[in-house]
Amino acid sequence: MLNLKIIKSPNLLTVRNDKENLIVDLSFQFALKVLKFSNRLEEEKKFVLARQILRSGTSLGANIRESQNAESLADFIHKLKIAAKEADETSYWLELCKEAPGYPSSEELLIEIHSIIKIISKIISSSKRKLKVDSSSNFQITKSSN
Repeated sequence: MLNLKIIKSPNLLTVRNDKENLIVDLSFQFALKVLKFSNRLEEEKKFVLARQILRSGTSLGANIRESQNAESLADFIHKLKIAAKEADETSYWLELCKEAPGYPSSEELLIEIHSIIKIISKIISSSKRKLKVDSSSNFQITKSSN
């Protein structure tokens, strides 16, 4: 039996499984921080990077959330790979902010995105192993013509 629970927070009302999901939670909290950082960039008239970071940094969590409703293990892996690409892109934009003169510090976000990338990579890796095991256990019985 599936235990569902309605979760209320100041800005969020969702129905979800009782089991906590680390990567879903981390990516959501990261997206909130990305929103703040993008606003700060906008205030400093750094529009291009503000929009790039906002798009990739929030898309990451959306793709992770989407992976939770995958139709198969292969679909789950595919959706997480898309999230990994978004995370890598976000890391790139944040590194640009870190190195470019006159941009606010992105060090805290860089530390977080690198942790998220590691977690996503481990999930993909373990899911691929499971997929390989599951597919090797499938066999077909055929009738021989002898």
